[in-house]
Amino acid sequence: MARGRAWQGKELSYNNLLDLEAAWELCQEFSEPAVVIIKHTNPCGVALASTQAEAYERAYACDPVSAFGSVLGCNQPLTRATAEALQGHFVEAIAAPGFEPGAREVLAKKKNLRLVEIEPAAEDRWRLRSLSGGVLLQEKDVEELDPRDFRTVTRRPPSAAELSGLLFAWRVAKHVKSNAIVYARDQQTVGIGAGQMSRVDAVRFGAQKAVLPLAGTVLASDAFFPFPDGVEEAARVGVTAVIQPGGSLRDAEVIEAANRLHLAMVSTGVRHFRH
Repeated sequence: MARGRAWQGKELSYNNLLDLEAAWELCQEFSEPAVVIIKHTNPCGVALASTQAEAYERAYACDPVSAFGSVLGCNQPLTRATAEALQGHFVEAIAAPGFEPGAREVLAKKKNLRLVEIEPAAEDRWRLRSLSGGVLLQEKDVEELDPRDFRTVTRRPPSAAELSGLLFAWRVAKHVKSNAIVYARDQQTVGIGAGQMSRVDAVRFGAQKAVLPLAGTVLASDAFFPFPDGVEEAARVGVTAVIQPGGSLRDAEVIEAANRLHLAMVSTGVRHFRH
């Protein structure tokens, strides 16, 4: 993120830089055209599509209210079509590996909009956090989930479409503050429950934030469900499949609830738990 070039806009603030970093890191999870919308370092919309402009429109549709005053991340150079789709939307800053000349021409009308071109670099392995009188050093969460490494724990395995959605939601959940819940469908987030003090509340909050229909979504949880209530809440709003690390003392109860509710559930054996 330090290897960036500002093309236009006001001076970047401390919070702008943190949001740009969050947007950049999340969009780098994907090789397909991806757009990430960040508010206060949490994603409020993430989507993939065949074109970047469509990915932006799908990401924006997830939570248009929270997208006001947001920061965007794109994993491909920003196109003119995407720049035109942004017209009428208030965006603080955009991180991308480049900006097409036509895009810069369109966005030049937004004088205060910060455009930051990021030069892709080798992955930085470490994350530093300040503590009173010291510094905390931790390896970054760069775990790549291989479908061969997780296991189906319910009687019903996920369908191919559900599995694709679960893998997408799991990648997004890595970048959501814990307790984190991500509802998704068709490579698009539908609801995100971030930073809640209990997991069942994260499930409820993610559902409350949803603008798009929840029926037929899949759900990712960044850490295990300590009780069956989170799975029961998910099923109540229309979730059909769940991905979670497993490892709770009550795993058997959680799995039994999933079976009773005809959900597919896979266990990764790996948690994210971002703070």
